[in-house]
Amino acid sequence: MTASKVYFTNLRGEMGYNLLDKTRKLFNRSGFADRISPGDKVAVKLHFGEEGNTAFLQPMYARVVVEEIKKAGGKPFLIDTNTLYKGSRANAVDHLETAMKNGFSYATVGAPVIIGDGLIGKDYITEKVDGKFFKEVKIAAGFHHADAVVNLTHFTGHELFGFGGALKGIGMGCAAPSGKQEMHSDVLPVVREAKCTMCGKCYDWCPVDAIEWEEGVKALIVEEKCIGCGECTVSCNFGAIAVNWKTDPAVTLEKTAEYVAGALKNKKGKGLFFNYLINISPDCDCFDFNDPPFVVDVGIMVSGDPVALDQAAVDLVNRAQGLAGSKLEDLGAEDKIRAVTGITWQPILEHAERLGLGKRKYDLEQVD
Repeated sequence: MTASKVYFTNLRGEMGYNLLDKTRKLFNRSGFADRISPGDKVAVKLHFGEEGNTAFLQPMYARVVVEEIKKAGGKPFLIDTNTLYKGSRANAVDHLETAMKNGFSYATVGAPVIIGDGLIGKDYITEKVDGKFFKEVKIAAGFHHADAVVNLTHFTGHELFGFGGALKGIGMGCAAPSGKQEMHSDVLPVVREAKCTMCGKCYDWCPVDAIEWEEGVKALIVEEKCIGCGECTVSCNFGAIAVNWKTDPAVTLEKTAEYVAGALKNKKGKGLFFNYLINISPDCDCFDFNDPPFVVDVGIMVSGDPVALDQAAVDLVNRAQGLAGSKLEDLGAEDKIRAVTGITWQPILEHAERLGLGKRKYDLEQVD
């Protein structure tokens, strides 16, 4: 099997040559500009960051990509979708306000900012796939109708996926909330009563009122109502709510790969994927806080193959120096991602490769 090309640059800079210049150079080295036709509507998919989170990818990186797309004759726009959980991005009004608060606006990035699945997450296209779990998936209409995509991902750890990279960003990030629920449906958190302090924070954050709680009483998750979004797991400050998988955890990861297949089905050869291995926090940027990075900053990567890109990113992060004072207790762990999240992350890559979304074998080319 031939290897997919992944371009990588470290984070060293000098006077007159910074990380924005390096982003521009990676974009041009990828050759993606030649695949943009005049007038193409190009979705720049990224995560606007939850209000209170400070680890999300900063808007100046998007601005550079927007500028290069315009030079190639494309019409770029920034896009994300509404969330399944409660928070500052659960509908388009709150989502756009959060995006602006976090610095994403036409004034800062030079392109319109839209919420791809509409006001309340109901604007989606049903795309047929030939998957193990799904025969059709629900893709945000704004993303589906784009002619091409450039995906910008802040690579992180993730409490359900092990890592959040390009595949998770596209699969979960381009799905309507009802599609997100389909992917999360094999997760059923459970309260550890011995650790529960009866604070009620999980009750406040549950999007479907699946938690029973009152002052002085331990929280209880009602299985029949739970949608498996995992919001309660992270909102608890005391580790009292554990992820309880109804089936093999691999199922959620493989389901997400099938959503990637649906999202990219009409964009053959028209996708470019960045992973920013910077400020690598142990949890997703979906939360209203961020824990300290668990490894040193690594670099920036780009590829037309999201599978190769994520595999290369995982390999570099696992080889990176662990950071004391972070969530990573074993600084010398061979698999740092599993050590910090407890998740076996390989299934999303393996299933994505089986679906023909890319190759795990890659050729890493240094770009200075």
